[in-house]
Amino acid sequence: MWDPAKDEAAGEQCRAYGAAGIMRMPTRLHITWQDDTTLKVETDAGSQTRTFTFGPSQAPGGDWQGVSVASWDYPQPPVPAQNFGRGRGGGLPPGGAMKVVTTRMRPGYVRKNGLPYGASAVLTEYFDRFDVPDGESLLVVVQELVDPENFASPYWTSSHFRRQPDATGWKPTPCSAR
Repeated sequence: MWDPAKDEAAGEQCRAYGAAGIMRMPTRLHITWQDDTTLKVETDAGSQTRTFTFGPSQAPGGDWQGVSVASWDYPQPPVPAQNFGRGRGGGLPPGGAMKVVTTRMRPGYVRKNGLPYGASAVLTEYFDRFDVPDGESLLVVVQELVDPENFASPYWTSSHFRRQPDATGWKPTPCSAR
């Protein structure tokens, strides 16, 4: 039932570049802090920008990227948290991930071939950075998409990105339905 020409004619060639699909595309990421509580992730595929707000968000949503609320998700420590960190007052245990929950997305595609997700879908992502033995760093993004309208069970996927020291290869391109 997927018809890319129909999407193009309707001006919806970005349907596969929404929050539930963009992190699975071949793309480069540019990650910066927009302000003290907002992380900005730009992609060169489709020239998309996602913003992750730490704390409540006043964003209206309804666009391809929806409203993303971030938090730090730490494993349950085997000992009390006050034993971690420097000095008195403790801290958080080592490890953990950035957890991002995205809601209020405009309906789009999980894949470029037209596999849909709806407006009531909830996307939960875990972003983990790993240093590998050869000195490089990897960002692994694990996604769970819950959309009872289109999926009988949660849809899980993961992607990884290699850190680059500069903007080599950064080439923003517009969305394409094909």
